[in-house]
Parts: sequence; structure tokens; C-alpha cells
Amino acid sequence: MKEGLIKDAYELIIKELQSVVTVGYIFMVGIGMLFNHRFYENFGVNIFEYGDVLDFLIAPFEDIIIVLFTIGSCIVVWIAFYMDKFWREKSPKWYSIMNFGIDKSSWFSIYRVTGFILVFLLYLNLAAMLYGDIKSAKVEDQANIEVRFSDNEVISGKLIGKTQGVLFLLQEDQVKAIPITAMVKEYDIR
Repeated sequence: MKEGLIKDAYELIIKELQSVVTVGYIFMVGIGMLFNHRFYENFGVNIFEYGDVLDFLIAPFEDIIIVLFTIGSCIVVWIAFYMDKFWREKSPKWYSIMNFGIDKSSWFSIYRVTGFILVFLLYLNLAAMLYGDIKSAKVEDQANIEVRFSDNEVISGKLIGKTQGVLFLLQEDQVKAIPITAMVKEYDIR
């Protein structure tokens, strides 16, 4: 009898863990895509036109800052959500005053969750813009690299980044997209 109960509990935990890991991975991919989009946008590149599916699936793991930011953000939102719940339970009078009495409405729980989600999305967008600005400044401060084509022509510039099929190079104010595997040498983005 106990063996079946333990097995059922174990299977339930594994099933829920798989769901949490899957949702967490999708969430991290979304954040990685947002952060990369904001970075490349500073150079006038729409990364969604050049990126491959694999580029986006590994996007959050290319930069440890994105991974740490995602984990930290989830922890901060979770703490804020439960601190709000704790405050509502421990000091309902002050909680009601600070929320202008709308916490007594039937729709307040929906409003509360929606508010947390909207603030979190705004926070993500602002953090992605800050990340893009900081990373862009680092690109502009780095040393030039040289790219040699198959016909021995060499161009130099600052490496912005690369996808599976395209290398992005900044030459003064011009962004060059250099296909890695095609016969096309380069094309200008801006």
C-alpha cells in the first residue's frame, strides 16, 4: 500500500518538475530574445530577420548576465508578491489605506495579479534596454578585428555579434552583415 503511494507521489513530483522546467526554459528564451533584440536594435539590426531558431533557443545561455537576471528577477517578483500577501494578512487596515480601499472589491485579486505582471513586463523591457545600451557601449570600445574573405580581401571593424549564418561588423557608423556560408561577400545594413 505505502509503496504505491510513494510511487504516485514521486511520479507527481517528476511531472510537475518537468512542467516547471519547461515553462522556465520558455521564459528564459523569451527574455534572451528580448535582450538580444534590444542590443542589436542599437545598431539598426532586426535580429529576428537574421536569426535562426537555434540562435534563439540558446540565446539566454550565451550571456551569463541574462541567466542571472532571469533567475534574480523571478526571485524578486516572487518575494514582492508574497510580501504583498503577507502585508495584506498582517496589517489589513494599512494595506487597505495604501490601496485606496480597492482591496475590498471583488475584482481586486485579478487587478493585483495583472498589476504585478504589467510591472514585471515593464521592468523587463527597461532592463533589456539598459542591457542593450551597456553592451553596445562595450562593442564600441573594443578593438577592431579583421575578417578575411575567401578571395583574401580583408575588412576590419568591431564585432557586434553573430548568428549561425551572419557575422555583424561595425565599421565607423556602418553596420556590415557578412554571410558566413554564402558566396555573397557582405551587405550594408545602415
